[in-house]
Amino acid sequence: MALPQAKYRKDYQPPAFTISHVSLDVDLDDHATRVESELRIQRQGQHNPPLELDGEGLTLLSIALDGRTLASDEYQLEGGTLRIADVPEQFTLQIVTQIDPANNSALEGLYKSGGAYCTQCEAEGFRRITYYLDRPDVLAVFTTTVRAPKQGFPHLLSNGNPQQRGDLDGNRHFVTWHDPHPKPAYLFALVAGDFDVLEDSFQTSEGRDVALQLFVDKGNLSRAEFAMQALKDSMRWDETRFGLSYDLDIYMIVAVDFFNMGAMENKGLNIFNAKYVLADARTATDQDFLAVESVIGHEYFHNWTGNRITCRDWFQLSLKEGLTVFRDQEFSGDMSMRAVHRINDVRIMRTHQFAEDASPMAHPIRPDKVIEMNNFYTVTVYNKGAEVIRMLHTLLGEEGFQRGMRLYVERHDGQAVTCEDFVAAMEAANDTDLSQFRRWYEQAGTPRVTVSDSYDVERQEYRLHCQQHTPKTPGQAVKKPFVIPMRSFFYDAQGEVMTLHSDSLQNDVLQITQNEQEFVFSGVSERPIPALFVGFSAPVRIDYPYTETQRLHLLAHSSDAFIAWDSAQQLYVKVIQEAISQQRPVQISDAFISALTTQLQDHETDPALRALLLQLPSAEAVAGEYEQVDIDAVAQACEQLKQLLASRLAQVLTLLWQANKSNGAYQFNAQHIAQRMLANTCLNYLALTPNAELDADLMAHFGADNLTDQLAALQAAVHCQHPLADTLIEQFSQQWQAQPLVMDKWLAVQASAPSADTLDRVQALTQHPAFNYANPNRVYSLIATFTHNLAALHRSDGAGYRWLADVIQQLNQSNPQVASRLLSSLLQWKRLDIDRQVLVKAQLERLRQTPKLAADLFEKVESSLAVEND
Repeated sequence: MALPQAKYRKDYQPPAFTISHVSLDVDLDDHATRVESELRIQRQGQHNPPLELDGEGLTLLSIALDGRTLASDEYQLEGGTLRIADVPEQFTLQIVTQIDPANNSALEGLYKSGGAYCTQCEAEGFRRITYYLDRPDVLAVFTTTVRAPKQGFPHLLSNGNPQQRGDLDGNRHFVTWHDPHPKPAYLFALVAGDFDVLEDSFQTSEGRDVALQLFVDKGNLSRAEFAMQALKDSMRWDETRFGLSYDLDIYMIVAVDFFNMGAMENKGLNIFNAKYVLADARTATDQDFLAVESVIGHEYFHNWTGNRITCRDWFQLSLKEGLTVFRDQEFSGDMSMRAVHRINDVRIMRTHQFAEDASPMAHPIRPDKVIEMNNFYTVTVYNKGAEVIRMLHTLLGEEGFQRGMRLYVERHDGQAVTCEDFVAAMEAANDTDLSQFRRWYEQAGTPRVTVSDSYDVERQEYRLHCQQHTPKTPGQAVKKPFVIPMRSFFYDAQGEVMTLHSDSLQNDVLQITQNEQEFVFSGVSERPIPALFVGFSAPVRIDYPYTETQRLHLLAHSSDAFIAWDSAQQLYVKVIQEAISQQRPVQISDAFISALTTQLQDHETDPALRALLLQLPSAEAVAGEYEQVDIDAVAQACEQLKQLLASRLAQVLTLLWQANKSNGAYQFNAQHIAQRMLANTCLNYLALTPNAELDADLMAHFGADNLTDQLAALQAAVHCQHPLADTLIEQFSQQWQAQPLVMDKWLAVQASAPSADTLDRVQALTQHPAFNYANPNRVYSLIATFTHNLAALHRSDGAGYRWLADVIQQLNQSNPQVASRLLSSLLQWKRLDIDRQVLVKAQLERLRQTPKLAADLFEKVESSLAVEND
């Protein structure tokens, strides 16, 4: 079998043909869905190449060119390509195919999800429905007719506006949809099923009425109300902040349980993983509500940044995803709890994206090559992509950024474009040169910024000396300097912000543009304490020789919540690292405990920030600080630190728990979310030292009227190995066994437990009725959670590696996209100790020998093993 081949961005060529109009007729059947497509095609350019259409897993029934059925010798089918050698300049092609949705376990193209049919066509799923030019730079107007039995399928949905509906023989019916906006095939959607429907409407700023429909499984209508409100909030926000209004007569969202991704922005018909739609107090946590709001916003915002303006090719994926993640982050921040959202964004970057940058799969936000397009859906493309957009916003300001957005839309509405087109619009709208800034699109890796300072008391002169260095990544040994916006505040001894003067400081931002650079400030009356990269103004690692006293000063006085939180995080990391390097138990200074106590008892401080100050960096995040990591030492030190804080802060934790634990009915608002965050964080410490009074509190909390508190009680008991843990596990299971999304949390709590028997427990849970290998939500909740459990995955006997490889081999046959995501946790095997390196490598070699290894997995296995030769 031929090995999968890499594709390169530099090899992009415009399509030899374009498709202007598509008419689809889809007659649904579990195993014999019939798809009739009529494509209006036109050659581009003067040469006369063959027409080549993409297809996968299709049975070709017939093909006709301008109404004439082609004989079998007039076309060729070879390796997923339909080739017609001789075609006119303009023509109509009719293709009839048959597909088997019920056996489509990959969940790409058209598949059966529970009792409903639905599609997922991004990135290259449309070729599983019919033969097509399945690439994002071919934009066509779609008209789609869906046919199905009335029984079981009263709702027949597709993109655009409904044009016609009617009855057919045999108790069947049809609906025809028309989308007037040209779109690539990856945005095509079709859904057929029997749902409850929540209906509402929205009037745009232009005065048009838009019908809103939200389709959910029967019995879940009340759990869709929050999502509907989030949709209306998103529509209004996009008009207010970006001046962008919706452009069809109807906007539909469908929630399905079997879905590889979070959601999909198909034009006018978004298909969502049900976990990002269904939410009420009993079955969703505060974090679930916030995630629903964010993802609803994200997919809606794609209507302009992704749909009306789409990608020329998949190497440009961050054009739509990085920009839209930035937009959904801003939406969430404008809605509530901006500091909490921002800190969560940073956690993702530091724990997951920095790790990806340090892995064999490191790539720029606009990659240069790929084997499998599904491997582009990474934290680098999405989250680092958003940070790059945020840096543009920081450099240009809100007004300048919006000028750039308006020009981008004006220039490119209705087009498939590149990341360069976006940057060029920002550049032109602001009459600025972003040539060097473009390196963020070209270079992989996490820059490390090393800062030192000096103060001349006689000259009252303060100097900041900055160096930037980006480690080599696969294919990029030498890096050029980035433009790095370093937003900075400077504090005096009393904790007041100092006003420093320098030609280089603009709106509190210093631009680091060279490998070495010095900034000079004059008229400085005392040596300041610098707060660097305020708000995480660039996705970099920072080295500055902060003393503990300086960190505590920033913790106490910083006006930026991120800096206060980060000061505590860095102190936690430091005490862990000191314990590991000195081979002793973790120790915390009295000064650190005193500063924490002061902050925790300060009623003027947001309870959410106080909760975040108590939340320790994960063992996974701490491990990321090391080039060679001692897994056992990191895991042990992290647990010791938690135990030590629980002991030394016991009194204040008890008081905060008592003051903030829920009293009265659940309310979803920023104040109550913050109070629950603080109470539940305290409970997670207090459960380490059980006593009769706490046990009663724990049981009462478990019986709360909301899932946020109930789940917090369960997690505290399980993660702290409290005597009540097994009792609560069983009671939770009995209570929620009929709610799969709630049971996902039950699986995840157990998979993330820092206990010696976690692997055995996870293996046993794969046999539990709540688990299903065919459902990505179940796999992510149990197995993906386990892969982020540092000590459990990296057991010294290699059992975690062997079992994970077994699972990946199994999923390779059914859903390689999910299997590929599970493999990511093993990619940095060269950072482990020698014994573990041998164990992981053996499993990677075993996976490499898997028969019919999917391209998703082949690419990651080969890239990971290639580091052996670096």
